[in-house]
Amino acid sequence: MFINNFDPIAFQVFSFEVRWYSLAYIFGIIFGWLYCNKVLIKEIRLKEIFSDYISYLIVGIIIGGRLGYVILYNFSYYINNPFEILMIWNGGMSFHGALLGIIIVTTFFAKIKKISSFYLLDLVAVVAPIGIFLGRISNFINSELFGRQTDLIWSVKFIKIDDISRHPSQLYEALFEGLILFLILNYLYKKLFTQNGLISSVFLILYSTFRFVIEFTREPDTQLGFILLNLTMGQIISVLTFFAGLYLFHLTYDKK
Repeated sequence: MFINNFDPIAFQVFSFEVRWYSLAYIFGIIFGWLYCNKVLIKEIRLKEIFSDYISYLIVGIIIGGRLGYVILYNFSYYINNPFEILMIWNGGMSFHGALLGIIIVTTFFAKIKKISSFYLLDLVAVVAPIGIFLGRISNFINSELFGRQTDLIWSVKFIKIDDISRHPSQLYEALFEGLILFLILNYLYKKLFTQNGLISSVFLILYSTFRFVIEFTREPDTQLGFILLNLTMGQIISVLTFFAGLYLFHLTYDKK
């Protein structure tokens, strides 16, 4: 058993606190951009386009992620405290909301640049696990999104929360939705990169599968609990994104 007593603040400059969660977003975007430019993208013109695309991507991630959390996970609270929606430094982001935000800004950007939106989304899909990995590690450090009770030898006590031994579900997600998904998508990208949209579809299918299964070890959100058939909100949305991934795979694979 491991005792989790990490400080969510990475460092402090005078009165300004820099949190691990913020660093996860910052370095996730930086590492993803570098990997795309140095490894995945070969043409100079496309490198320039992708560099311009990053600012749109950041907007999509932040606005989509925040609004997704507000609407899907804690709407009753934020409708009564609307100004706190802007306080993203206090935490509260939704992956599925960020995903929708990315799709919207990518579609808009692709029309401006007259480039395939799926070409860009495939690149994002390959490097997204980097950000997911860092984000889940920061969730672990913050003692948030913790797991359900267990007596397994690798259980963790999040002593800032309670004295219960729990699954380190954040680390499960970091491993499967982060590291393993990154390795799989990078391998497939080399095989399927000529088919725009295939990598995005595989990302949706695999991420949704990993998320759905791992959520059985994760404590449901306190303000929501179980939604339907003892499933969490994350699991229900993952079912939808799983079938969206299957549909996209069918559409793109049939074009070969």
